Amino acid sequence: MKIPSSILTLLIGIFITLASLWYGQNHGLLPVAASKEAELVDGLFNTMMTIGFGLFLLVEGALIYAAIAFRRKEGDMGDGEHLEGNIPLEIVWTAIPAVVVLGISIYSFDVYSRMGGLELMNHDMGAMRAPSVEVAYAPSYDADGNLISEAGLGIMPGTATEENPVLSIDVQGLQYAFIFNYPNGIVDGELHVPINEPVALNLNAKDVLHAFWLPEFRVKQDMIPGQETKLVINPILEGTYPVVCAELCGPYHGGMRTQLIVHSKEDYDAWVDSRLTAMNAGDTTIANLPKAPADRTEAEYLAPFVEPLQLAIAPESLASLRDRSTHQIQ
Repeated sequence: MKIPSSILTLLIGIFITLASLWYGQNHGLLPVAASKEAELVDGLFNTMMTIGFGLFLLVEGALIYAAIAFRRKEGDMGDGEHLEGNIPLEIVWTAIPAVVVLGISIYSFDVYSRMGGLELMNHDMGAMRAPSVEVAYAPSYDADGNLISEAGLGIMPGTATEENPVLSIDVQGLQYAFIFNYPNGIVDGELHVPINEPVALNLNAKDVLHAFWLPEFRVKQDMIPGQETKLVINPILEGTYPVVCAELCGPYHGGMRTQLIVHSKEDYDAWVDSRLTAMNAGDTTIANLPKAPADRTEAEYLAPFVEPLQLAIAPESLASLRDRSTHQIQ
């Protein structure tokens, strides 16, 4: 019994829709979502994966069907049928991507604004200034030198209150470490924050460009010498997460890593008390700061990166490769 083409098309459409919806939520391509920002970004990413997987099934399925159904038959030596085109079909396959791109653009802007992307703008610019929208990536100024918008990602609307104020931490990036300065005078090589409280990171580079990247938080912000940038995060899951420099900043760029530890409120207070007690006892060392390469041999410095990256190479070989590339550049 031959299935009517309309029913067959409906069944194929249902299959593609269900398969796309399933894969969009079960692709397993992202690490754990540890912040409110990550939840918003993951929603956008899952939507794009759903649409992309559906289009992949549709296009590849059509190609496979055409390759089988319209293949050259045995003994057929003639030319294929000459086709001038199909205007309605061309309109459809042009309109659908246009609608998809427009929809994703609107969704992306909504996610960006809900993450606090527009919160660093100064909306009080005077009655004489024409209204405009500025993307809060780089700082901008008006003709009189007044700051219009800062660089970075601001506070998510509705997250900071008098009962839940923003914890502000100054972050310095330098070859090859991050240094965190807390408002109570604590200086540490790791980032410790309480759960369910917004944390504002004031970023600055001391030497070259760096980038402060939190994969589990789905945020990254450039650290620029001589210019402060901001990044506000909202941790929602206790744990230890990597902090990575995502900007090539020198030969030991791969070693510029540290940790972000999200504590419960009680554990965070206990950590603060322990560090303040140590400071009051005269301990002025910066805790958890990685040793500079000059304090170790290159093999000792590179050894911790061999095993996590599963490199089938000795640390000594990594050092020789670095020396060879440096010599070629010179």
